[in-house]
Amino acid sequence: MSIDITPLICHPALTVSNTEKALVVADIHLGIEWDLYKSGITIPSQTEKRLERLKGYVEQTSPDRIILLGDVKHNVPRTSWQEKNEVPYFLDALTEHTSVDIIPGNHDSGIESLLHKNDNIKVHSSKGAVIDGVGYFHGHTWPTFELLQTEYVVTAHNHPTVRFTDSLGHPTIEPSWIRSEFNFDELSRYQSLDYQSWNNPIVFVMPAFNELCGGIAFNESLHEDLLGPVFSTKAFELDESEVYLLDGMYLGVLKNIRKSSMTRKRTPRKVKTKKR
Repeated sequence: MSIDITPLICHPALTVSNTEKALVVADIHLGIEWDLYKSGITIPSQTEKRLERLKGYVEQTSPDRIILLGDVKHNVPRTSWQEKNEVPYFLDALTEHTSVDIIPGNHDSGIESLLHKNDNIKVHSSKGAVIDGVGYFHGHTWPTFELLQTEYVVTAHNHPTVRFTDSLGHPTIEPSWIRSEFNFDELSRYQSLDYQSWNNPIVFVMPAFNELCGGIAFNESLHEDLLGPVFSTKAFELDESEVYLLDGMYLGVLKNIRKSSMTRKRTPRKVKTKKR
């Protein structure tokens, strides 16, 4: 059976179908309202609305499992009272419909302490996991080599967007899907890789589920602007990435989008050297 990866039109989620169907979302950031409150911005908790939205995806797609691709919670290194109350409730509510796999992100430290004794929730390694033939990792760590032997890898962490600025300086920002590949030669500089086992997987970078998270404008970014070791090095093929809006519109290859008059131009940072 061939693997089918299908984004949900106009939503930051996708389904992965092989021997079973998985619904995948990333960067939920439950508890972000508490962080905003500490900064002087008061927003009521949106957890119930996000839960209902995700339940709607479940009803639409009828998955066999839900994969939460990192940053289920928001606050680090401490866990807020909001997260202590809402994360267990959120996860338990999802398991009423199907099993839940968590690929921990950089915001998920201590998430195990928030889980009730629920056999329908599994927390994987932060370096990622292969589930039903597809590799998943959040993106804040190097992926395990097992992921690089798959046909497809799904990751997140950077909350990809595109930003276009008109002649009057007004920006339009849209969350986006990024489809690309790894660069084996660059990746092998940082990890011990076996080319015979290398499968040159197609890489999908997911937009953030939580609309309050903000994002990184990939069309204005260089490798050094991105988060995570794979992205900030040249181990990820940035310029050759294909960019799609949530409604399915194909914007083109990133290196060509950069040439648009509506993309603010960036130049590599110059490394200053001390005179001896």
